[in-house]
Order: sequence, then C-alpha cells, then structure tokens
Amino acid sequence: MKGQWGLIVGLVVVFLITIFAVINVDPVEVNYLFGQAEWPLVLVIIGSVVMGAVIVGGVGMYKLYYVQQDLRQVKQENERLKERLASKEKSSSNEKQKNDNKNKKQE
Repeated sequence: MKGQWGLIVGLVVVFLITIFAVINVDPVEVNYLFGQAEWPLVLVIIGSVVMGAVIVGGVGMYKLYYVQQDLRQVKQENERLKERLASKEKSSSNEKQKNDNKNKKQE
C-alpha cells in the first residue's frame, strides 16, 4: 500500500507541475555562460524539474549502492558469527559430555 500512495502522490505532483508549466508559455530569456537564448517558459520549467529529478535520483542511487555494500558486509559478519557460535556450542556440549562421562565413571 505504501508504494501505491507514493505513486499516487508522484502522479499528482507531475500533474500539477504540468498544468503550471502549460499555463506559463511566454518566452523567457535564458542566459548561459557563453550566450543567451529565448525559450518558452514551459520548457524551462519542465527541463528544471527533469534535471532536479535526475540529480535526486542519482544521489539516491549512490546512497543505495553504499547501503547495499554495508548490508552485504553485515550479512557476511553475521554468518561468520553464527558459525563461530555454533562451533563454540558444539565444543561446549562436547566438554559437558566428557565431564558427565567422568562423573559417571567416578561414581
């Protein structure tokens, strides 16, 4: 359900931005480092939204990559610790059996 709400909110935001962009169709002057040009405001708005989404998505993917790396390391450490615990428990139970056998022989 959480994913559906995210999709619905995303579609509403896209719809509102599209309406806002279509209403503003007047040409505007855009200054670059090497010159200037006139563009319809709708293209400037939509281009800015798309560039922002790409930047945010890129940062999110970067963070996700490193979180996955950390998760993989934690899982490996967890497996090593489980194996270590199992071997300790096994040796502990073997020691207990030996002690029990010694106690039985002494009786």
